[in-house]
Amino acid sequence: MQSATILVVEDEQPILDLITNYLRAEGCTVHVARDGHAALEQARTFHPDLIVLDVMLPGIDGLEVCRLIQQEMDVYVLMLTARAEEIDKIVGLSVGADDYVTKPFSPRELVMRVKAILRRSRKVAGQVNGSRYDRSSLHFGTLAIDPETREVHHHRTLIELTPREFDLLYTLAEQPGRVFSRDQLLERIWGRDFVGIDRVVDVHIGLLRRKLEEDTANPTLILTVRGVGYKFVGHRQ
Repeated sequence: MQSATILVVEDEQPILDLITNYLRAEGCTVHVARDGHAALEQARTFHPDLIVLDVMLPGIDGLEVCRLIQQEMDVYVLMLTARAEEIDKIVGLSVGADDYVTKPFSPRELVMRVKAILRRSRKVAGQVNGSRYDRSSLHFGTLAIDPETREVHHHRTLIELTPREFDLLYTLAEQPGRVFSRDQLLERIWGRDFVGIDRVVDVHIGLLRRKLEEDTANPTLILTVRGVGYKFVGHRQ
């Protein structure tokens, strides 16, 4: 954690100072922003390892900032919110957040969450489940998954996926027909130290279905196995 670069985005100065002081005491390099526009600029400039991001921000709110950042770079995001409802957490996770802390919070708890997130093995290009891909693209009819470029084409159209969406799809498609439990997918994609809610798997499955399935209510590629988990259905070519 001492070598980590962290961007803290918070418009309330006392909270910003508190978080910054605790993280710097842990040896982190900390950059700060007080609104959504500054957050995007700082993230593009410094490419932090993790962003502590408040939901309620002037200009662009935290959810939109998270969504935009996840389209451009692979970075951990810990969101801060004054709302504790699970639906708010799910919305945050759906735009790419890794974890949530609800205000008011203990700064020590926040530091522990940051450490837990940074301990995860971030999936790098061409890597999943801790080992590099050594296979060619996966092909299933009109669906092509390329682990080298990390691109997915469906009906000859490039499908934009976040890093976690790609890793989730590849994990399922690599072993078509195998049923993965939520816990197995959490460990493989989010890591053993994940401390968020397990609904994150369901959220990302839903996002994949929106991008890949013609009818999300009746999916044909990624199926739910009631009471167990999910499986990918298809014949490799």
